[in-house]
Amino acid sequence: MSEARATDANTLVLVDGSSYLYRAFHALPPLTNSGGAPTGAVKGVLNMLKSLLATHNPGRVAVVFDAKGDTFRNEMYAEYKANRPPMPDELRTQVGPLHSVIRALGLPLIIESGVEADDVIGTLACQGAEAGYRVIISSSDKDLAQLVNDRVCVVNTMDNVTLDREGVLAKFGVPPERIIDYLTLVGDKVDNVPGVDKCGPKTALKWLTAYGSLDGVMANASEIGGKVGENLRAALPMLPLSRDLVTIRCDLALAETLDDLVPASPDNEALIELYRALEFKSWLEALLGESAHAPGGGVAGRGPQAALGAMDAGAGDAQGMANGSMDEALAEYVCVTDETVLAEWVAAARKSELIAIDTETTSLDYMQARVVGVSIGVAPGQAAYIPFGHTYAGAPDQLSEDTVWRHLRPLLEDPDCAKAGHNLKYDLSVLANHDIHPQGIALDTMLESYIFNSTASRHDLDSLCLKYLGHRNVSFVDVAGKGANQLTFDQVPLETATPYAAEDADMVLRLHAELAPRLAREGRMQAVLEEIEMPLVPVLSRMERTGVALDPDLLHTLSGELGTRMAELEKSAHALAGEPFNLGSPKQLQQILFEKLGLPVKAKTPKGQPSTAESVLAELAADYELPGVILDWRSASKLKSTYADALPRAINPETGRVHTLYHQAVAATGRLSSADPNLQNIPIRTAQGRRIRQAFIAPPGTRLVAADYSQIELRIMAHLSDDPRLVAAFAASADVHRATAAEVFGVASDAVTDDQRRAAKSINFGLIYGMSAFGLARQLGLERGAAQEYIDLYFARYPGVAEFMARTKAFAHEHGFVETVFGRRLYLPEIGSRNAARRQYAERTAINAPMQGTAADIIKRAMVEVDRFLRTEAPHIRMIMQVHDELVFEVPESEVAQSVAEILPRMCAAAELKVPLVVDYGVGLNWDEAH
Repeated sequence: MSEARATDANTLVLVDGSSYLYRAFHALPPLTNSGGAPTGAVKGVLNMLKSLLATHNPGRVAVVFDAKGDTFRNEMYAEYKANRPPMPDELRTQVGPLHSVIRALGLPLIIESGVEADDVIGTLACQGAEAGYRVIISSSDKDLAQLVNDRVCVVNTMDNVTLDREGVLAKFGVPPERIIDYLTLVGDKVDNVPGVDKCGPKTALKWLTAYGSLDGVMANASEIGGKVGENLRAALPMLPLSRDLVTIRCDLALAETLDDLVPASPDNEALIELYRALEFKSWLEALLGESAHAPGGGVAGRGPQAALGAMDAGAGDAQGMANGSMDEALAEYVCVTDETVLAEWVAAARKSELIAIDTETTSLDYMQARVVGVSIGVAPGQAAYIPFGHTYAGAPDQLSEDTVWRHLRPLLEDPDCAKAGHNLKYDLSVLANHDIHPQGIALDTMLESYIFNSTASRHDLDSLCLKYLGHRNVSFVDVAGKGANQLTFDQVPLETATPYAAEDADMVLRLHAELAPRLAREGRMQAVLEEIEMPLVPVLSRMERTGVALDPDLLHTLSGELGTRMAELEKSAHALAGEPFNLGSPKQLQQILFEKLGLPVKAKTPKGQPSTAESVLAELAADYELPGVILDWRSASKLKSTYADALPRAINPETGRVHTLYHQAVAATGRLSSADPNLQNIPIRTAQGRRIRQAFIAPPGTRLVAADYSQIELRIMAHLSDDPRLVAAFAASADVHRATAAEVFGVASDAVTDDQRRAAKSINFGLIYGMSAFGLARQLGLERGAAQEYIDLYFARYPGVAEFMARTKAFAHEHGFVETVFGRRLYLPEIGSRNAARRQYAERTAINAPMQGTAADIIKRAMVEVDRFLRTEAPHIRMIMQVHDELVFEVPESEVAQSVAEILPRMCAAAELKVPLVVDYGVGLNWDEAH
C-alpha cells in the first residue's frame, strides 16, 4: 500500500451521505452476499469515500445522512416530498450496515432529526468557513450550490466536477447567491416544491438576468407577457413558501462542533466483522494484513484514510465467499462406520497435542438428550463424524453404540489427552447421560471469545467463525430444516450430517488457533480463562445436573392465592378508573391514565405514546392510587406466571428436581446468568417472593445451607480505592453503613439515626452504580440540592473513592476498557461516544464493572475450590445453586456444622483483598429459611 500524503488540517470535508447512497444504488449493478443480502450500495459509497478522502485527506470530516421522519419543511408545506416513492427494500436494508462501517472507519457520522442533511451540511459549512477552513461539500444535490463562496465548494465524486463560484455561474448561469431564487422559480418535481409552471432553467435565467433577483421578478410580474407570464402571476402567492422550502438553513444548534469532526482511528475489529458479514473479501484480506488485532481498536497511528486505502476497488468481491470456502481443499471430513477406521482415528487423536470433540444429540435439553454421534478433530482440516444413532428409514449400517463407546470412552476420560470444544458444558452433561465423564478439558472456544472481548459479538460458533475466520459454517437449519418440519439429528441423513458435524470439531481447532495468540497478548486474560472459567465448566455441569428439589403443592397453593389477589386488584383498579379495562394492555392503560384521568405524562415510548413502564408508574404512584394498584397487579401476575405456574412444569419427571441452565458467556461483567428456569430473579424483599423461595426445599434428612458474601462490592470498592477510612471500617468489622453515616453527618457512630444510616446505605450502594444526585434525591425523597450535599460530604470524607472513580474513568477513556482485580477486561464501546447520554452511561459502567466483575470472579473461584473439596472429601454434600453472591448447598442434617466450617473458609479465601471477605450463612428446610 502506498504512503498516504500528509493530512490537510485546514480542510473540512462534508459528505452528503444520502446523496452518495442513492447514487451508488442506482449507478452500480446489484451485488449480494452469499445469503442474498444486497451489498452493492454499501460498496459503492465506500469506494466514493475512498476516492474523496484519498484526494483531499482532510483534517476534519463529517458524513451526514437524512434522519427518518418528517422535517420542519413538512410542517411548512404538507405536500413537501409527498410524491417521492418509499426507499426500496433492497436499499433500506443497506443503510444500517453502511452506518456501522462508516462509524467503524472512525468517520464522524451525523443524523439530525427534524431537519435534512442539507441543513446540517449548510450549518457546518458556514461554521467552517467562518473559522478559516477550506470547506469541500461532496454531493450531487444542486441545492447545495447556494452554499458556495470563496471558502466553500461542491464536489461531485461521480463525475469529478467541482463547483466553485465560477463553476456555479457556468453551470446555472447565475452566481451562488442567486441559486435560491433560481430554484424557487424552477421548482422541484421530485421534492414537490411548487415553482412557476412551464418555467424551466432558461426562463428562470432570463428573468433573473432582466430583473436581478426573485424579488425583482415578483415586483415586475405584470410586465411579463404570454402564457408563462400568466403562470408567474398565478404562482406569486406560493413563491415565498417555495423560497423557504429550497433555502438551506445554516443556523442549526448542533451537538457536534468542528472539533468533534476530527477522524478517529478505525476500529479494525469491528471492520473485520462487518466486512466478513458483507463478504467484501479483498477488503477483508487487506485489512487482516494491516490489523494489529487490538480488541475494539484500530492500528495505532492510522486513520480512516488508511483503512479505506486498504480497499481494492477492482477486486472481485461481487459474490463474496461461498459456504465452506475457507481452505476447502484442505478439509478432510470422514464418516466413520468401520471399527478399524475408528481405531485409526482414536490412535491419531492420542498423537495430537489437542483434539476437538463435539456431540450430536436428540435434544437441546441436556437432561433428556441422547447422543447419536460424536465428532473428533485431530488437526485443522482433519475431522471425523462417528455416528451410531441415526435411525431414519434407509439409514446405512453404523457402528453400535457399545462399540463406539468402547473405543471413545478411554480417550474421552483420559486426563492426559487435552480436549477442546465449543460450549463444552453441554457436551459434558449429555455424555454423563451415557455414564461417560470426560477428563482433560483444556479449553472452550466460546469462553476464549468471551474472555477476549465479552461485548464484541455473540459467542456462538457460527458467529465467531464468520468474525475471526471469514468462514460461514453449515447451519443446523441447513441440515435439519426449521419450524414444525425440523428434524431431530438422528433423522438427518449421514451424507448431510457428516460435513455439518465434522466441521464443528474442525472449526474449534481453527478458531482456537486464531484466538489463542490474541488472548496471550492481552494482559492477564489467559489466566482468567485457565484459572477461573475453564475449571468452572465441569463444576457448572455437575450443579445443573444435580438440580434442586421443589414443593409443587406449595406452588399450586400460591398460584391460587396470587390469582385471587390479582382478581381483587383488578376489581379495585376498575373502581378507581370508573370502568372495566384490561390491566395488561398498555394501550388501554394509556387511555385510562392519561386521557380519562388526566395523569401527567412522565415519559414517552419511542413511538411517542405515553409510557406505562414500571418506573413511570412508580413515580405516579407517589401521588395517585391507581398506578400503585397496577404495579401490585403486575408483580402478582409475574410471580404467578413466571414462578408459581411455571416452576412445577419445569420439574424433571425422572429426577423430581428442577434443573436450570447457567450461562457462562452472556453477562459482560463475567457474572453467571440462569435460564430455563431463571432462578436468579426471584424476589426476596416481598412476602410473595419469599413464598416462592419456600418452595425450594431440602429433601428428607437434609438441610439447605445458603452462604452469601456480605457487602462484597463495597469491600471491593474499599480494596480498589484504598481509602483509609473505608478500609478501616471493614477491617474493624464495623457496620459500614453506620460508619459511613457517622463520617458523612459528623456524628458519633452510636448517635447515627435510622434515617441517616438509610441515607448512607443509599450513597454507598448508589455510588457503585453511578447514581447521580437526582437519583439519590428520588430514592431518599429529598431535594436535589440536599442529595448533592450528601454526596459531596461522602467524597470529602472518603477522598480515595473519588480519586478511584476519576482514575477509572480516565483509564477507560484512554484504553477503552477497565479490568477486574484478576485481569478480566470489560470493554466499553460507548466510552468515546459523541452522544452524551451514552458516554455518561459508559462512564458509570466503567466504575461499576470492576466491582461487579471482581465479585463474579471471586464467587467463581470459590465454586471451583469448594467443588474440589466436595468431590474429594465430602461427596455427600451437594452444591445446588449459585445466585448472585450466594451459594446454596444440600447438606445431610447431621453434618451442617461441619460443612459450614469447611465451606465458609474456602469462600473467604477466594481472594486476598485489603479488607476481609465475610460470608454470612443460614440453614433451613427451605431456601427462604436458609437465607
